[in-house]
Amino acid sequence: MAAPGGRFFIQDAIKDVAPHHESFAKLWETKWKKPATMGVYPFMFGTAADFSPIVGELTAKDLKEPYDWDEYAATFFPQAEALTSIAEEAERAGEIEKASEFYLRASAVYRIARFPAPRSDKQREAWERGKGVCIKGLGLRPHPVREILVPHTHRLSTEGRHIPIYYLHPNHDSTPTPLIVIFTGLDGYRTELAVWMESWRRNGVASIVLEIPGTGDCPSDPLDPTSPDRLYSSLFDWVDQQASIDQKKVAVWGFSTGGYYAIRAAHTHHHKLAGAVSQGGGCHYMFAPEWLNEVNHLEYPFDLADTLAHKFGYGADVDKFKTEAMDKFSLLNDGTLDKKQCTRLLLVNGVGDEIFPVDDCYLALEHGRPKEARFVRGTKHMGEPDAFFVILEWLYGVLGVKANPVDQVRSLPFKPKYGTNGHINGHVNGQVNGHTNGGTVQV
Repeated sequence: MAAPGGRFFIQDAIKDVAPHHESFAKLWETKWKKPATMGVYPFMFGTAADFSPIVGELTAKDLKEPYDWDEYAATFFPQAEALTSIAEEAERAGEIEKASEFYLRASAVYRIARFPAPRSDKQREAWERGKGVCIKGLGLRPHPVREILVPHTHRLSTEGRHIPIYYLHPNHDSTPTPLIVIFTGLDGYRTELAVWMESWRRNGVASIVLEIPGTGDCPSDPLDPTSPDRLYSSLFDWVDQQASIDQKKVAVWGFSTGGYYAIRAAHTHHHKLAGAVSQGGGCHYMFAPEWLNEVNHLEYPFDLADTLAHKFGYGADVDKFKTEAMDKFSLLNDGTLDKKQCTRLLLVNGVGDEIFPVDDCYLALEHGRPKEARFVRGTKHMGEPDAFFVILEWLYGVLGVKANPVDQVRSLPFKPKYGTNGHINGHVNGQVNGHTNGGTVQV
């Protein structure tokens, strides 16, 4: 651990139990109601009104940990189906803007149904339905996001043949532009982090969003620590073939668990990148048993250790994950952090992170090539909201972009035009004054 005395930076709070673990009702009131009202993570493309009947039902059922994930997910389906029906009717009537909004609002409901990871049959169904309506909604926008199946040319025979990505290019011609590649997190997939794509397009930057091993539709073997190397070799082979991308201005932004992979890629694929950002990512202590033994009652909304075990290929065997993870996945133990080559790497996190310890950022700074860092006091996981402004300014410099980070962040909260009945609202909500909601968490 990096704090004095061999302690975690949050050692004094590590035994505290967050109130949202008491019940879903507490989760909503203490952690999720505010971001739902604002239309920010994890409620991208969603509205609080859409979730109101669901929250009422889950509260009446008094759902709490440990959740029955099928029962939990099933509660969301009627509302998601109703929103989808409005979207389909609007599309048939040629009301494309309305159809797009309601497809995306349906995707938000399906997202929370499969949250934090599709571990049951009903949650897996929610993921399949959710990604279907999400790409429909994104595809109906004035600047449609495309889903591309990138050939996984470096795969092993046990891995999938294609890498599903979302792709948006700012130009109709072939003028080369910078590219930002977003590595998603533990629970936020391409259907969620797509929220950033339009704002990058407005700044003249192409964007790719793809999932990390063990999440979404990523074809990589989650149990194989080297599988991301093959994944990113295949991805960057495809990027190399795109004449519309400025190959000298490609950067990676890893969100939370995706930050772990951004740190790895900064070393293994340094020659492909102008820079990489790890926001809230870990690299070593995130796998320590003494850390994993505590995280299920801390900042994360659900059972973090169990969700990580599922993501890293251990299924429900959490004890085995805790025993093996550090030896298997630590970027210190496998020598990654001490490699002689590394692209420019920015490490950003909140000092009070209770999901992945900020200690990992300090550790990374002590090894290998010099790196850049910003730690935000008074914040938890990912250092939001201040971290976004630090990161965007840094990325603008790396990519040679002239833009205003405040304007880009202001564009993120979802502002519905239509009410739950399909009629146009008299006003929009979710406004921000230069900052997003500091109480949200994405991993």
